[in-house]
Amino acid sequence: MLKTIKRLFIAVVLAGLGLVASVAWWSQKPLAMTLAEGQTVLDLRVPPKSTAMSVAKALNASGVDTSARLLFEWFRWSGQARDIKAGSYELAPGITPTQLLDVLVQGKQALRRVTFIEGWTFKQVRAALAQAPDLEPVTASWSDARIMAALGRGAQHPEGRFFPDTYVYPKHGDDIDVLRQAANHMDTTLAAVWAKRSARTPVDTPAELLTLASIIEKETNHNPDRPLVAGVFANRLRIGMRLQTDPTVIYGLGDSFDGNLRRDHLRADTPYNSYTRAGLPPTPIAMPGEASLKAALAPATTDALYFVAKGNGTSAFSNSLAQHNRAVQRYIFGR
Repeated sequence: MLKTIKRLFIAVVLAGLGLVASVAWWSQKPLAMTLAEGQTVLDLRVPPKSTAMSVAKALNASGVDTSARLLFEWFRWSGQARDIKAGSYELAPGITPTQLLDVLVQGKQALRRVTFIEGWTFKQVRAALAQAPDLEPVTASWSDARIMAALGRGAQHPEGRFFPDTYVYPKHGDDIDVLRQAANHMDTTLAAVWAKRSARTPVDTPAELLTLASIIEKETNHNPDRPLVAGVFANRLRIGMRLQTDPTVIYGLGDSFDGNLRRDHLRADTPYNSYTRAGLPPTPIAMPGEASLKAALAPATTDALYFVAKGNGTSAFSNSLAQHNRAVQRYIFGR
């Protein structure tokens, strides 16, 4: 009897060891996959609160040719079934069950990127989102106002409210989430800059700082000139002189602007025409970067009231109209 029990025990142990060995062997073998023509990876989307079995079924649906039951038992046997993260994943041919589980537990999602450039308008931001790879165009048919309402910013105009930067999102993510990232980034940056304001700051609110910075951004991308441009605008604001800056006029013209700014445009009154109206325009005219925000906060100390582009990316600054007119003749007309 004892010999029989001993043999049975040995058989059970050997069977258990064989099972463990089989699982270990299987866990290191590439999973069989079926890819469509032209497909190089399988897409797997794991919604929030997914169960291990629903993930196993999703793997089958995506093209993994292993039974959902076997995959589920693997997740459960590993002890990590509850640690699988929601997200969007790419599974390359050759991935093993062990590697698959690591990807899902570590949340190693398939990521994409979209970049917003300093000086872009919100229209350009929306165009970039529409062209971004593997980004769901949730807001494609929405108005600007609806987008801002969805972001909890219904009272804000969208212009300038998104920080220019590169944003990472999961494959098949929603474009509204990218906009939320960019809006929060601008909030954080603007607050940090505004906290350092001093008596030299020529504006009274963060919103005005954002507007002034957006004008500086459109006037120059030469970093050493930004504080000087800000100094010119600060001087004009202090003495009540109109800003007379072309980018605001162009923004006010909207889609009717054909790329050729004429005298009649400078005389056409809009809320953004800084030749016909004093002070800052009602909203930003583009997305300013941090350098322009800092320049608007702390303008250079200068007597200059004018500047003109030299044509090489830098500007010539003048203290008087006569000096400015000579600079215009030299750099614009080549005389």
